Amino acid sequence: MPSHTNCALSLDEDSGGHTPASQEQPSRSESAPQTQRDRWSRDIEFLLSCIALSVGLGNVWRFPVTALENGGGAFVIPYLIVLIFVGRPVYYLEMLLGQFSSRGAVRVFDFAPAFRGVGYGQVLSTAFVTIYYASVMGITLRYFFASLTTGDLPWNKCKPEWNDSSVICVDSNGIGNPDAILMGCLALSWTVVCFTLIRGVKSSGKVSYFLAIFPYIVLGILLIRALTLPGAKDGILFFITPQWDQLLEPKVWYAAVTQVFFSLTICFGNIIMYASYNRFDQNIYRDVNIITTIDTGTSLLAGFVIFGILGNLAHEIGTDDIRSVVRGGAGLAFISYPDALSKFTFAPQFFSALFFLMLFALGIGSNVGMTSCVMTVLRDQFPSLQHWKVVFGIGFVGLSLGSIFVTPYILNLVDFFGASFIAFFLAIAELVAIAWIYGVKRLCKDVEFMLRIPIGIYWRICWGFITPIMMAIILIYTLVKLEPLTYRDEYYPLAAYVAGWILFATGVMQFPFWAIYAITQQKSQNLKEKILSAFHSQINWGPLDENLLREYKEFTTKYKKECEPHLKQMNFFEKMRDRIFS
Repeated sequence: MPSHTNCALSLDEDSGGHTPASQEQPSRSESAPQTQRDRWSRDIEFLLSCIALSVGLGNVWRFPVTALENGGGAFVIPYLIVLIFVGRPVYYLEMLLGQFSSRGAVRVFDFAPAFRGVGYGQVLSTAFVTIYYASVMGITLRYFFASLTTGDLPWNKCKPEWNDSSVICVDSNGIGNPDAILMGCLALSWTVVCFTLIRGVKSSGKVSYFLAIFPYIVLGILLIRALTLPGAKDGILFFITPQWDQLLEPKVWYAAVTQVFFSLTICFGNIIMYASYNRFDQNIYRDVNIITTIDTGTSLLAGFVIFGILGNLAHEIGTDDIRSVVRGGAGLAFISYPDALSKFTFAPQFFSALFFLMLFALGIGSNVGMTSCVMTVLRDQFPSLQHWKVVFGIGFVGLSLGSIFVTPYILNLVDFFGASFIAFFLAIAELVAIAWIYGVKRLCKDVEFMLRIPIGIYWRICWGFITPIMMAIILIYTLVKLEPLTYRDEYYPLAAYVAGWILFATGVMQFPFWAIYAITQQKSQNLKEKILSAFHSQINWGPLDENLLREYKEFTTKYKKECEPHLKQMNFFEKMRDRIFS
């Protein structure tokens, strides 16, 4: 292992001669030419793109129902705890790594090549989500076009073939079954995604102004409308009334973690990818606080809107049991809510079209980010590939596989095994790699070099201890209490569970596979040295720009000379403590 790597692992916290942020200095991005890589045209485009990525369909349908099923108003307590000790620290961590290295979700693990499989697994999980997200957007478009009518909404009256014991008068069995119309809507969804990404972040950054702002205009309109409806108060109270006994259930905390993961889109590689297109010295600390606050507020706002209107639906059909009109997951958006909108006495077509257009905008914002993540990994691995060919190639594959996911029955299975579970396992591996292998101390010195600001004790403790340990405990409890996945309270056939676990294994086994590959590629003489070398940074790890990389190596070498005598006197545990608390 090169000597400069050991140096950076043992950096002292003293900033030495490094220039403080308060002094007037030219931006590094201005003083050193950047290696050829796409950049955001403006800082605001990065912020809006992150908002469009994080604020998605999960905020509108996943959060309200997840909260309802896991303690109602009491769910906000574990959600906020997880947000503070897991969500925000991981979000900031991934932004820092992406911006510092200007690398995508796989190459960012050049700091410890043995962990590249974590990146591959996360990108694979992102690909699964991207495909079924586009399918959900296709269903959304079908509802949007169906809402463009001057007569009754198509789901306003029951058809004989919709004979169902539920109070919801919608073709609940047929929604999502592949047909020509749905495939056409799916193709249109992928067309929009591809043309949004046709020029990379240059074009997607421009579209982000609409994708990030338009949904809030619609949510504001729907909130005002919801609050004026009879029965809305009962629906909102039903949503926020706490069920305190649920807080002791491990599944509630698992639900909080997965909700934070999906809501902020962390541990999927997307945040690292977006930040990799930033200026080297962009103020992302400010961006993290803005995005996480907006994301949480949006989830709560969506809950008030959704349950306010569902309260009106319960009032219209004459029942006090609001739970009876609520369908979980995609059923909330495509069964419960359309039925509620159809009961509006004033312009139901307008509000229905507005709602599904909002869902489509939210889906596009998230899908553009996830598709960009897959695209960036391919471009990083194969730089000679033309950008437009990668974009439309992903679109073609997504369209070809998307027909599988336009049925919620399959979507629910893939969502659990191919997204939530994989993300949870690999997130712990990612945190261990960064906090304990690379070292929080080294990361903090990297941030000091990049942003010229110190890292507070809150971030250090979360990255080093609270976040990985908290997630590991929740995961262990969840595995102990794990029950077979169901769809509408019915178990899947055995073949479906087998397929689900194979899907899960495909994602998680990327980690050991690529770890073994990284070890075999090391040039050391014996196995022990090969293993140790695979867990150390590559010689070119650091800023992508050559001038910045040279300056970074000088910065780290200086501190090696200052702190090396102290390290020789430390035992293993003292060195581990020093990596985190310095």
